[in-house]
Amino acid sequence: MSSILTNTSAMVALQTLRGINSKLSMTQNEISTGKQISNAMDSASIWAISKVMESDVKGFKGISETLSLGQSTVAVARNASETVTDLLTEIKGKIVSAQEENVDRDKIQTDIDALRGQISSVVSAAQFNGLNLVQGTEDVNILSSLDRGSDGGVTAANITVTRQDLSTTAGVYGTGSTLAGNVTAADGANALNSAAGNQFSSAGNTMVIQMAGTAVAGEQYNLQIAGITVSHTSVTGSLTAADTAAALTAAINAAGIEDIVATVSTADITITSTSKFDEVEVNASTTGTQTFDLYNGGADATGALAVASATIAARASTVEFSDTAGTANTAGVSEGDGYRVTIGSANYDYIAGKGETFEDVAKGLKLVIDAAALEDISTNVIQDDTTGNWFLQVDNDDATDIAFAVTGAADGEATGGLNGIDSIDVTSNDGADAALANIETLIQNSIDAAASFGSDQGRIDTQSEFVSKMMDSLKTGIGALVDADMEEASARLQALQVQQQLAIQSLSIANQAPQSILSLFR
Repeated sequence: MSSILTNTSAMVALQTLRGINSKLSMTQNEISTGKQISNAMDSASIWAISKVMESDVKGFKGISETLSLGQSTVAVARNASETVTDLLTEIKGKIVSAQEENVDRDKIQTDIDALRGQISSVVSAAQFNGLNLVQGTEDVNILSSLDRGSDGGVTAANITVTRQDLSTTAGVYGTGSTLAGNVTAADGANALNSAAGNQFSSAGNTMVIQMAGTAVAGEQYNLQIAGITVSHTSVTGSLTAADTAAALTAAINAAGIEDIVATVSTADITITSTSKFDEVEVNASTTGTQTFDLYNGGADATGALAVASATIAARASTVEFSDTAGTANTAGVSEGDGYRVTIGSANYDYIAGKGETFEDVAKGLKLVIDAAALEDISTNVIQDDTTGNWFLQVDNDDATDIAFAVTGAADGEATGGLNGIDSIDVTSNDGADAALANIETLIQNSIDAAASFGSDQGRIDTQSEFVSKMMDSLKTGIGALVDADMEEASARLQALQVQQQLAIQSLSIANQAPQSILSLFR
């Protein structure tokens, strides 16, 4: 049935043409935009995924800029630390030169002062965008990544850069919980418990050698003191123990052993050592019939057990640091832990920084005490080979007793890593000796700082490179999801254009069908 009102063929042809035009429009849009999915209507799920990934790319771009800023900041701090190390090494060379007495120490001190001023200038100027990593103790966080979880949540990740304080600040002694249980003072081998309070002076430590028996002619009696052997040979028989003791005492004093003096009382030889920091080992041997009994600590026959060898403790009073000696801080040293040595009426404090140990505390206190240039006071730091505990030795070379005490408290503000450098003075023998020991600690502090910054900078460089690759990977993934395949789109465009032409022709033919009905009325 033919109808002039309803042209079914034209309707079909028109629908076909519309479909082809729609596809042609989509293909042309792909070609013009380069995207297969350019909006949520094209594919809601893929479009959503691509937009999340695009936001991550934008975030990582910001992270890359942050890492670049952090990299530059840490690089400045590292260069400053390395420069300080070089300057401290130059100071060490000057200090070594000052060990010779036949030099102009005043001129050497002038050079040291100039180098010291340069160090202060470097530390003060080592900032980037207002951030100085070689002053203060607070850590600095550098944004390094955005971590997206499976639930879609995003968390920020940071690279923590630890500040390395190369300032000369003294710090602030805390008022927190006591750390007295971690530190013990002792006078040589004996605890400081005098009735007048803890005291120390130049008095030496002693031991008693008690002789007994009768010597026979030709017998040899030997004492080895601090590695030096003194001997007495009996020339006649029936010599008493007192005779042999007197002869050995004279031989000891004639040997000129440094810091050693011997006295005799009947058959007892008392050996007094004024060695500041070194123990003195004493051994006895004989081919004769008389006997040696060595009583450690100066005790007599009614006191300590007699032995064939003994050690005289160093004269210096000691400060022992241990996190197991008491219950104050069994975790070791924490940032802000302060330890105080009192000499006379003055306090000398060192407050630990982040990551420091009792070795740092002992060496820090040595720097602080030496910086005060106290007359007749000298210091040394040692470690016990058996326990591993660190000791600060403090010696008083004056005959007058001086008050001596130690304690500790938490929650202070850390002492600067170069504290004590301002007090280096090589114009005297004692000052030059102290400076030589202390400059090593300062150099090690600056080396540790440079090494820490170098490690942080390397980590930032690695993360920066990773973020760059991550952004490339994300962009590639986004492209795989939404970018158009231009070869396929081009071929499809050619086909759709042909289909469009055919559809137009079909529609034209369908529209001509009603014209044939007119022939029925002619």
